Amino acid sequence: MPIVKISNIDEPGVSVYHQLTDHQLRNRLHPDCGVIIVESPKVIRVALQSGLQPLSLLCEAKHITGDAADIVAQVGDIPIYTGSRELLAQLTGYTLTRGVLCAMRRPQPESLDTICKESHRLVVIDNVVDTTNIGAIFRSAAALGIDGVLLTPASCDPFNRRAIRVSMGSVFLLPWTWLDKPIDSLHDYGFKTVAMALRHDSITLDDPRLKANPRLAIVMGTEGDGLPLETIDSTDYVVRIPMAHGVDSLNVAAASAVAFWELGKRP
Repeated sequence: MPIVKISNIDEPGVSVYHQLTDHQLRNRLHPDCGVIIVESPKVIRVALQSGLQPLSLLCEAKHITGDAADIVAQVGDIPIYTGSRELLAQLTGYTLTRGVLCAMRRPQPESLDTICKESHRLVVIDNVVDTTNIGAIFRSAAALGIDGVLLTPASCDPFNRRAIRVSMGSVFLLPWTWLDKPIDSLHDYGFKTVAMALRHDSITLDDPRLKANPRLAIVMGTEGDGLPLETIDSTDYVVRIPMAHGVDSLNVAAASAVAFWELGKRP
C-alpha cells in the first residue's frame, strides 16, 4: 500500500484526477484502457462490489485510517495519493464532500442483445445530455424495477464523473449500452415501446394496457424539447403522467421515477 504525499498538483500520477477530460478518460481509441473517476466512500464501495478494478486512490490523510479504511484494505497494492484538503480542492477543482476519489478501469458496456434478452423492463434515454439527469434516471431505474438502460448515441456518458456521483453508484448496478438502432428495432426482442410525451392522443400512465405487457421499453427525452416527433410516432404507446394545478410536465428525472414506479417490476 504505497502512500504518496503530494505537495502540488503537478505531482506524477495524479493527472488523471485533474488534467484529463471525461472524453480523454473514456479513450474511445483504446476502450480497454479507459478510466473513470469515482467519488465518495459509499460510491467507491458500490463500484468495488460490482467488480470494478481500482487503479489509484486520492484522499485526505485522515480518511486513510478513517472513512476509507475498509476501502484501503480492499484495493490492494495501488498508489494512495494524499495531501491537504486545500491542495485536493485545488487539484480536483472543488472541495471534496467525502474526501476520497478513486480512479478505476472503465467497464465495457453489455451487448444490446444480452440486455434485451435478459430484461422485461427497459428505459431508453434519448438525447439526454445533462449529467445530473442521467445519474438521477439511473438511480431511479435501479431502485424501481428497471432491468437495463439503453442510451442513444447523443446522450451523456453514464460514466461521467458527475453522473456517477448523482447516481450514487447505480450506474454500476444496471446493465447498459448504446442504442445505435431505431427505437422500434426493440420490437425484434418482443418489447412494446412507450414514449413519455404530451400529445393529444396520449394515454395516462395508469392505463391497464401498459402493465399487461410482459416487456416494455420506456422512452424518455430531454426536458426542454422532449422526444422528436418521429420517435414518438415510432412507438406503440404515447403516455402522459396525470398532472394537477395546471402543471404541464415534470423534469425528466422526476418523470422517470414516476414512470418506473408505475410500470417497473415490483420486488
